[in-house]
Amino acid sequence: MAKTQQADERVVGRVARRIGAFSKAHGGAEGQVAYLGRGARIVLVGADGDWGDVVAPSYEIAEKAVAQAGITVHESFDGEFAGKVRTGPYEWSRMAGIQVGGPRNGA
Repeated sequence: MAKTQQADERVVGRVARRIGAFSKAHGGAEGQVAYLGRGARIVLVGADGDWGDVVAPSYEIAEKAVAQAGITVHESFDGEFAGKVRTGPYEWSRMAGIQVGGPRNGA
């Protein structure tokens, strides 16, 4: 097996473990994989409504990691899937601040 293939498999395993840890901590999880230009972002939504994300170095690694983690993957982040996200006061204040020209970094 080529060194790069072995390295990719290690990265897939590492990303899958992070997804699995999130899923375990939140009573299960679902996700959506999106291109980032260089890499891919895996948005995770726990069964409890908490959310987070994991960044993988490539879309292919992200796809393999979510498959290895065994979570449900959605094509897009909308509709019923997006409705599962629970937002709190922090998220609402950040969204409102950005809309009215408030602080963008570190606030």
